[in-house]
Amino acid sequence: MSKIKFCALGGLGENGKNMYIVEVDEKIFVLDAGLKFPSVELYGIDTVIPNINYLIENKEKVQGIFLSHGHDDAIGAVPELLRVLNVGVFGTHFTMSLAELAISDAGLNIADYRLYRINDDKVLKFGNVTVCFYKTTHSIPESVGVAIKTSDGAIVYAPDFTFTSSSDKRYATSYNKISAIADNGVLALCAESLGTGNIDRVNNDYALNHAVKEILFNSKRIIFALFSTDLDRIQKVINLCVANNRKIAIIGRKVQKTMNVAMNNDYLKIPEENLVNLKYIDDKNDNNDDKYVIIVTGNRHEPYYTLQRMAVGQDRLIQIESTDNVVIICPPVTGTEKMATKSLDTLHRIGAKVTNISKGILRSSHADSEDLKMLYQMLNPKYIIPVSGEYRHQYMHKNIALEFGYAESNIIMLENGEQITFEDGILKPARSKVTVGDVLVDGSIVGDINEVVLKDREMLSQDGTVLVVVNVNARSKKILDGPKVVMKGFVCCDSSQEVTDSITEVTEKIITTHLNRKYVDWSLLKSDLKDRISKSIYSQVKKNPIVIPIVIDIEE
Repeated sequence: MSKIKFCALGGLGENGKNMYIVEVDEKIFVLDAGLKFPSVELYGIDTVIPNINYLIENKEKVQGIFLSHGHDDAIGAVPELLRVLNVGVFGTHFTMSLAELAISDAGLNIADYRLYRINDDKVLKFGNVTVCFYKTTHSIPESVGVAIKTSDGAIVYAPDFTFTSSSDKRYATSYNKISAIADNGVLALCAESLGTGNIDRVNNDYALNHAVKEILFNSKRIIFALFSTDLDRIQKVINLCVANNRKIAIIGRKVQKTMNVAMNNDYLKIPEENLVNLKYIDDKNDNNDDKYVIIVTGNRHEPYYTLQRMAVGQDRLIQIESTDNVVIICPPVTGTEKMATKSLDTLHRIGAKVTNISKGILRSSHADSEDLKMLYQMLNPKYIIPVSGEYRHQYMHKNIALEFGYAESNIIMLENGEQITFEDGILKPARSKVTVGDVLVDGSIVGDINEVVLKDREMLSQDGTVLVVVNVNARSKKILDGPKVVMKGFVCCDSSQEVTDSITEVTEKIITTHLNRKYVDWSLLKSDLKDRISKSIYSQVKKNPIVIPIVIDIEE
């Protein structure tokens, strides 16, 4: 019998940053290592990854990192794990190709790490624990579920899947493997929750195909906007364009490498005679051909951002005109609604035809209630652990399990950092806590971004900054030049001259006071300037810009 622990370092109560820890006796198995994109209040932050202190503290126990699929929410934190953990990473060919790309982009050498490609036939032995896989259907090829088999039953990790049928074997579910996992009993099922709110979900692409065919038949140059993560949908649009004898160009500002990986490995196929490499617009070339189809891709807000640039003439490859049909097949995700609305408004202003494909006819790539119930039926797990999603998604998942017939005591609702323990196949009532949190990534800086920095960025975004520059001679105790007041992003309309005069007066008074002392404490001088100038500005215009006093001591 085994002592099994489970917890999430990320992925619960949030959308993204998935990282789950299964500990069997003295062996730790890491399921996915993802990132999430920052919310609007995280000014200047590129991505957010989980705090991995727990893994660092127990690095001798870590057996490997097991990746379910190639989206950023599953592989985005792999480079940071490999900086501190010398362990094997396991994933399918396409998933590992994208993980290798992320590792290279992080400045690491792929050859220095143990990166293993697996398929759903692979069985890995770690002493008394066996790890096996099964193929799942998702919007990206070669996604898998993971089963960690123990003497007390399997812990099954089922992220981002549906049971919709697919004729492409790289997207097909291996039902036989799921059944084989169930043969020896399933202790706990950790299944995704993101799709639990889907009602009357579309299970096929008939309506989408019909809409795209109509658009291709009735339009000249067409610009499709899709998420680069939806490779299955991109391929279907490409196939319809090829059947319509169209020339195809793919544009993606930040994801071109990902698209190249897909195309170089035949995960994205465009006949050579249909593929167009666009040249920069100049006097001889405008890339405006009636047979052209432009596929704009990217993550989150990027397709909308690119469309904006095309609409206002800032893009060097495509300038959208009134004769173009812009087709939106990427419903805005949470946090990008303003960008999407602004982009659509800009497109309408220039007179372009905009076709917005309704989310109601787009096939979801996440499990709904019927998918989850089918998985319950196939695996018959003793316990259900809702994972991957905001708390409302987890709560809906719990209700689905209750509706299926599970007792509330067998449905385990967790938050990041809550660790549960199974002994001899029984859930223990006590829960422990492990260290969790968000690690903020700003360019090449990881984790060294505190609340003060974020507060300053928030102030800059709202009220701007005020620089006050003064040249002094501390020996003669005189102000030689200034104060000069420079305002950036700080607007006070009719009061600007009064504010400037007030800043000048306060600055001269404080500097004169400090220069007349026996010794000048430059740190205290600048602190007094910052405090008094800030108070003066707030008393006049009720704003809090960042005040930066610069006092330069010069010998005459």
